[in-house]
Amino acid sequence: MFKDNLVSARKMHGFSQDELAEKIGVSRQTLSKYETGESLPDIERGKLLAEVLDVSLDDLVNYDRENSNNLGLGVPPKGKHVFGITKVGEKGQIVIPAKARKIFDIQPGDNLIILGDESQGIAIIKEKRLVEILNGKE
Repeated sequence: MFKDNLVSARKMHGFSQDELAEKIGVSRQTLSKYETGESLPDIERGKLLAEVLDVSLDDLVNYDRENSNNLGLGVPPKGKHVFGITKVGEKGQIVIPAKARKIFDIQPGDNLIILGDESQGIAIIKEKRLVEILNGKE
């Protein structure tokens, strides 16, 4: 997983092996060994790779494209999520996936605001959070 995630994240950022190797202070050959699975970085170098590639260290090491809800996409950027697919019921209701409810602390009885942009889609935000943003408490 690590080697595939590293290659995917590097390419997503448009870095050559030389460029990424320079950013983390190793030779291109060393980075190549990470990408082929011939060797693994130490924990500090792994943290630096995750930081430069803007992914979590956990996702860089453990993300499994085949068994994720990320629709076959590569390692997600840090703090970004694809929670999977949900179907709209006959009356327009949707079920928010459990992982999304946990990460965003959505509880029964919470008020959610549905925002829309015809060119970009729909967004959902907790009412309390929107009020905080509007009041400048980001």
